[in-house]
This record gives sequence, C-alpha cells and structure tokens, in this order.
Amino acid sequence: MSVGEAPIKQAIQWIDDQLHDNPKADRVKLVDEASRRFDLSPADEDFLFRHLGSKPKT
Repeated sequence: MSVGEAPIKQAIQWIDDQLHDNPKADRVKLVDEASRRFDLSPADEDFLFRHLGSKPKT
C-alpha cells in the first residue's frame, strides 16, 4: 500500500488479503474492522457492505 493511496483501496486490499488467508472469514466482521482500521466514511463503509459483506453465490 502506498502512502497516498485512498483509504477505500487500502481497505479493499486488506479485506482481500484476509479472505485469501481465511476464505471462510466472516465478511461482515472484516468490513466492520476495515472501516475502523482505515477510518472510512459512512458512504465507503456502505459500499463495502454492499459489495463485500455477503458471500458470493456459487
């Protein structure tokens, strides 16, 4: 992660890394933790919940 990178991008990368390490991780908890860790705005947090908060249908 580069210093000037947007927090939302950092959060997405962090969540992706967590899911790579543990594919069965609770996505809602990861989004919540990423929101706090990267100080995301409510809109950014909502975006993550909508796009990453639930498991993809297989």
